[in-house]
Amino acid sequence: MAETTYEGMFLLDSNKYSANSEAVAREVLGLLEKAGAKVLASRPWQEGRLAYPIAGHRKGLYFLTYFSMESRQLHEVTRLVKFHEAILRHLVIKLDPALIAPMLAMASGHGDVVSSFKDPEAEPAVVAAVAVDVAT
Repeated sequence: MAETTYEGMFLLDSNKYSANSEAVAREVLGLLEKAGAKVLASRPWQEGRLAYPIAGHRKGLYFLTYFSMESRQLHEVTRLVKFHEAILRHLVIKLDPALIAPMLAMASGHGDVVSSFKDPEAEPAVVAAVAVDVAT
């Protein structure tokens, strides 16, 4: 089965991350590798106040990862995350193949921020203007 590329966002306990950032990052990446993933890029993304408390935490650090793995192994990532005390939440999404190269370049600090995406294979959209007469 072919490997798929994913973007993973892990919300980490900012206290544990600030105490030993390298160890926590290694643990998250090790968790992915244990599930059978090949890590392509990773970096801390943003630390800040949470909209609501999660497990008693009011602050968190978002840790961004890009990895490839077989889709049937994805459930193993979710299972391993449940046992990791530094990970408060996680989200994994499948990347569109056209976005893989620019997103990896941006995550590794070599690319520009992708502000818009234009699919070269898509047909141009037809925009229709509708005039509305508003009586005052």
